[in-house]
Amino acid sequence: MLLLIYRIIINIVFILSPIIILFRILKNKEDKKRFVEKLCLFSKKKYKKKLIWFHGASVGEILSIIPLVDLLEKNKNIDQILITSSTLSSSKIFDQFKFKKTIHQFFPIDTNFFSKRFINYWKPDLVVFIDSEIWPNIMVNLKRKSIPVLLLNGRITKKSFKRWKILGNFSKEIFQCFYKCLPSNKETANFLKYFGVKRIKPVGNLKFAQNKSKNLLLPKNLKKFIQKKNVWCASSTHRGEEFICIKTHKILKKKFKNFLTIVIPRHIERSRELIDMFNSHDLKVHCHSWKNKEPREIDIYLVDTYGETEKFFNLIKIVFIGGSFVNHGGQNPLEPARHGCKVLHGPHVDNFKDIYNFLNRIKVSKKIESEKGLTKNIEILFKNKETTRSITKKVKNLGTNILNSAKKEILSTIKK
Repeated sequence: MLLLIYRIIINIVFILSPIIILFRILKNKEDKKRFVEKLCLFSKKKYKKKLIWFHGASVGEILSIIPLVDLLEKNKNIDQILITSSTLSSSKIFDQFKFKKTIHQFFPIDTNFFSKRFINYWKPDLVVFIDSEIWPNIMVNLKRKSIPVLLLNGRITKKSFKRWKILGNFSKEIFQCFYKCLPSNKETANFLKYFGVKRIKPVGNLKFAQNKSKNLLLPKNLKKFIQKKNVWCASSTHRGEEFICIKTHKILKKKFKNFLTIVIPRHIERSRELIDMFNSHDLKVHCHSWKNKEPREIDIYLVDTYGETEKFFNLIKIVFIGGSFVNHGGQNPLEPARHGCKVLHGPHVDNFKDIYNFLNRIKVSKKIESEKGLTKNIEILFKNKETTRSITKKVKNLGTNILNSAKKEILSTIKK
């Protein structure tokens, strides 16, 4: 009954799709030439041999599987790899990588007709859904065709579990379409058991295996300026957390010469508000976007441009991750951890709990309960001699183990 209701709703979405797609094109959120792929008008051809199909919703999911795809491309038993996603930004990310066997298509609108057409055209030998991407019509039709489906890097939060639970037997019917689930944490494994999934093997979070970006160079003058400082960074900060940064800066400035705080707000449109706040506390600010000026005697370096964060992590080795002192659920700490940074965070990290548990266990990150705790731990880390290399090695080893486990499960499933 619920599947029928879902099909009625998704058919209404299809009827409205010309309006939706046109609106998204005008907003530069849709590919003007390739949007027809969502209507199963394919721009690529399938080989007549063995194909693995990966699907991830957007940029984060696609980036998480790139190291795995690199490994699978070298396997002689796999002839073609299909990656689908739903967003324009994810397709652009894919274009940055040079693959021989791997192609990208947009995921179809999940009507019963399109899902059947998509499956019949590509005829995958194995399907791998990433994270929490689950589409009922695709799932049901794959099961009817006896095509095995894996859930890789599976993550079900408490909120999403409650939503699925309300749907009762319908949820169990959909989740039991999976041949095997490889959740990223034990909590998700328990939720999957509730829905009746028989084959469950937690392998960890695949994002640990994600590669560093290649272009990490800051301007030479800025790099020299930062390297001369006793510097720490507050990244992905939310409203309220910058005031904590101010207090921390004022205390530590008295204890360390050439002390600098770098602030990278989660939402850069708040930059004007933050400049006014820092100035009101008699702190000198320099913005990253002020290309015609060089930073001199300043307190706060404010990164007010997108896409620059990782460049700073390549230089700075003490990072506080925001969204964790306010009740937001935290932000992903893996990027600074991969660069060998010591990561500090507040108590509210539910959205990335499994990742923080891993990092806390291997002593790459540490939970801070209060403002005083933040100041104290930054001071300790300035005196700590643990090398960047040792932190990077811990994260890399963990990522390699997770990557190899995922590869092994995929290859063993496709053989069966």
